[in-house]
Amino acid sequence: MQKVALVTGGTRGIGEAISEKLHKDGFIVISNYSSNDEAAEKFSKRTGIEVLKWDVSDFESCKTGINQIYEKHQKIDVLINNAGITRDAPLHKMTLENWKKVIDVNLNSIFNITSQIVNKMRENNFGRIVHISSVNGQKGQFGQTNYSATKSALIGFSKSLALEGATKNITSNVICPGYINTEMVAAIREDILKSIIDTIPAKRLGDSQEIAEMVSYLVSDKANYINGASLSVNGGLWMD
Repeated sequence: MQKVALVTGGTRGIGEAISEKLHKDGFIVISNYSSNDEAAEKFSKRTGIEVLKWDVSDFESCKTGINQIYEKHQKIDVLINNAGITRDAPLHKMTLENWKKVIDVNLNSIFNITSQIVNKMRENNFGRIVHISSVNGQKGQFGQTNYSATKSALIGFSKSLALEGATKNITSNVICPGYINTEMVAAIREDILKSIIDTIPAKRLGDSQEIAEMVSYLVSDKANYINGASLSVNGGLWMD
């Protein structure tokens, strides 16, 4: 029987690559998105992947969306917590609105989604959960106290969840991408982006497909004994 995978923020950037890779691997994939209807429609038409729109920062919206998936597919075997945003500014210039927005989308969403899926995974004695963190959650980054805080918190969340789910054949792991060639990174000012690339030993940005390949491995049977791990995919930018 085909396994069912939910990818949050799954129609663009890293999430798009993950959704497509899991689809090619034979999963039934549902890609969540929050706002860009045009991009989601184009993605679905091009790939044949089902898309569902809801705000991951809202608990009740998550409940409605997840229930739709259960009604149609009866289960969610794989969860990829990928949705995330940035609202950058040094802390002394950061607004409360931008602090809360990043916390809600990047961190509170992890509770909103995972807490409503993990019980059925426990009942089914199977689950594969992968959280997409960031190199900046490992090392910090100027102007990203909000973003780095959320991405660092994912690591602690995942380790604790790994301990809770291990006897139920549920694994929880984290991938920490470096600077990946996505719209988010492309929005960085050109001179700043060049200075970032200069600090990367590989001297290039990563590709979304490189993250998708790691996700594919972690949710496969080859990775059954990997649990509570934080895996860096950053071209050597940060070694921990």
